[in-house]
Amino acid sequence: MIHTLLRRPSGLAEATADALRALALVGIVVAGVGWGPLSGISLALVAGGMLLPRLLGLRPSVDIAFGVVVLVAVWSSVLGIYLTTRWWDLPVHFLTNGLCAALLYIVLVQFRVLADADTLPRPMLSAAVVTTTLGLALGVLWEVFEWFGHTYLDPEIFVGYNDSIGDLVWGGAGALLAGCGMSYLTDSPTSLAEPTADADPAPL
Repeated sequence: MIHTLLRRPSGLAEATADALRALALVGIVVAGVGWGPLSGISLALVAGGMLLPRLLGLRPSVDIAFGVVVLVAVWSSVLGIYLTTRWWDLPVHFLTNGLCAALLYIVLVQFRVLADADTLPRPMLSAAVVTTTLGLALGVLWEVFEWFGHTYLDPEIFVGYNDSIGDLVWGGAGALLAGCGMSYLTDSPTSLAEPTADADPAPL
């Protein structure tokens, strides 16, 4: 994983994904100075998360999509768009939660916490079920974070029953779609798990 992160970008798509990561680093300073330390921390967390697609060796188009989506999500929060345009958080939850659930699924498979779906009788169904479950779990954690932020950090953070249920539904739908497209996200229909040292060498 580390050598994947440190190697130079190959091609325009990978360079674009790395440029988005650099933009996120610049955004830490801009958000922190312009909108306060909490905004800077939010950008720092996003910048750290944007390293995951590179570490996991995902196809550059997925890396770019993830970078764009999470940057839009965090800047929408910093700029208060969720408050001025209430419907905007639904598509953002759909895209962000779906991609985050897919990345979490890939991480858990590569660390052998979860079984690789390609080793199971119904790989697409297995990946879709597990990714959707992970997406719903991440959605619940996000709603808890919003409640915590509203209660203890910033009362302007919008919370409410209808808002929470809508966020969970849209986020779960995004995770379901990501699970159904797992073979595309991983750039391979083969096993996600990294081979062990004692595994038989691949035939030439």
